Amino acid sequence: MRTSQKGIDLIKEFESLHDGDLKKPGLQPKMDPVGIWTEGYGRAMRDDKGNFLKGAGNKAVAEKRATIHTEKEAEDALRQDLAVYENIVAKKINIPITQNQFDALVSHTYNTGGSDGLFKLVNDRAPRASIRDWFLTKYITAQGVKLNGLVRRRKAEADLFFSK
Repeated sequence: MRTSQKGIDLIKEFESLHDGDLKKPGLQPKMDPVGIWTEGYGRAMRDDKGNFLKGAGNKAVAEKRATIHTEKEAEDALRQDLAVYENIVAKKINIPITQNQFDALVSHTYNTGGSDGLFKLVNDRAPRASIRDWFLTKYITAQGVKLNGLVRRRKAEADLFFSK
């Protein structure tokens, strides 16, 4: 299964197109709420050792390493990155699911890296209320602070998961 346009639109809505410096031409990297440099639609940037590139002190490094400078490059990178998260969901979910459920799980996994707790609830066919509660109470903080954007995203993912 591949992410539908509805799923892609959900991810794009919450990741938004990053431009960390509107004074410079093209798209520029931007730090996310936990200090990780990102580009395009939330693609995390990495240092030479493969670790997340973090902190304001790495702005020049992030700008030098940036590979996404246009909206088309951002769209292409998102579609390329989605394959990784689609594969994670496909491997972790071992029951039939709908396209909307798949899209919601891919969005969540794209944002968080995935959650065995959520995958287990889905695989165990947990009650709707348990799954919805999980979406609405987990992965809504960054560095211990509840973020409204994450709360809204988890609600949107839950709504998509349970939509027909």
